[in-house]
Amino acid sequence: MKTIDELLAAGVEGKRVFVRADLNVPLDGTTITDDGRIRAVQPTVAKLAEAGARVIVASHLGRPKGAPDPAFSLAPAAARLGELLGTEVAFATDTVGESATATVAALTDGQVAVVENLRFNAGETSKDDAERGAFADQLAALADVYVGDGFGAVHRKHASVFDLPARLPHFAGFLIATEVGVLKKLTSDVKRPYAVVLGGAKVSDKLGVIDHLLEKADRILIGGGMAYTFLKAQGHEVGISLLQEDQVPAVRDYLKRATERGVEFVLPVDVLVSSEFPDLKTKAPANPTVVAADAIPADQEGLDIGPETRKLYAAKLADAATVFWNGPMGVFEHPDYAEGTRALAQALVDSPAFSVVGGGDSAAAVRILGFDENAFGHISTGGGASLEYLEGKSLPGLAALEN
Repeated sequence: MKTIDELLAAGVEGKRVFVRADLNVPLDGTTITDDGRIRAVQPTVAKLAEAGARVIVASHLGRPKGAPDPAFSLAPAAARLGELLGTEVAFATDTVGESATATVAALTDGQVAVVENLRFNAGETSKDDAERGAFADQLAALADVYVGDGFGAVHRKHASVFDLPARLPHFAGFLIATEVGVLKKLTSDVKRPYAVVLGGAKVSDKLGVIDHLLEKADRILIGGGMAYTFLKAQGHEVGISLLQEDQVPAVRDYLKRATERGVEFVLPVDVLVSSEFPDLKTKAPANPTVVAADAIPADQEGLDIGPETRKLYAAKLADAATVFWNGPMGVFEHPDYAEGTRALAQALVDSPAFSVVGGGDSAAAVRILGFDENAFGHISTGGGASLEYLEGKSLPGLAALEN
């Protein structure tokens, strides 16, 4: 794929450059609680503006139902981008309507504008090719050049990700180029031992990547809510813990295949349990109990890996040369259940391995728990996109840029 370096070398002064970013940041009302994705695209936007481009930044945020919804406005993200750039960023209150047209027309060389949430338009996410294409035509009318830099959305066949690049000269931004380069280190010429750490709530979200990594990884460590489906597959009581009963046969098969292939599967040996889920708003003390992973009481719920599991996982990562981590080890948003995720992150910091934190909640946890992002090899901006890449799937947004 052509990169932004090639675009800059050819010159962008006076050109309208449409940057498909990923500004899908978590909000508490209108307050951004984690600006990592905005900071990740800032270098691309800044470089284009410095080169004299008229930069139009577009993104989705949340899951509005194809119509404007103030709760999902990109206005806070536009304001934060302006702070990071150190300059005023114009904001259009629609995506392809009168406000967007006028805002883009008013840009001068080196100025930046953000248009409103792409998903306020039904054509963005439509499964109908013609409807998506019609919206892509409207977006294309705003610009002369397309730069794809929203890695967190490249696994979606959406108008601004898949259809729009076909209508304009297109290039990969700095973020996407970096993300793809990093993920190649996890799929080809991997330095070993190669350890994969998977957590999060649902095992069904990770089945594809587990299946694919059984051919590549040396060891796979499991935590988070998905661990209880694995423990159930081994015949253990999991109480009222998060469980996907319908996935137990598949998990049992993966454990069997791992043994046959010599891939080490590492599961929790102890967990923190409670009879009720913690209050994440008040952060009221939860007073959890530590029990063996094969002895969870029937009326208790597992909410974090225990102290012995933390030591075990740190030991399993100490000699790794490459580590991919996606998904927290527990309910890290509550201080009483954050230590498993904290210990895992610290183990990666202490390990000499090239470590990749696979986006989503894992990346948020690293920042929320106060770790220096530079202590990790790479922190991805796209959890779902990273997983699908590791599954070996063709990602629509990358395919469009490669065309």
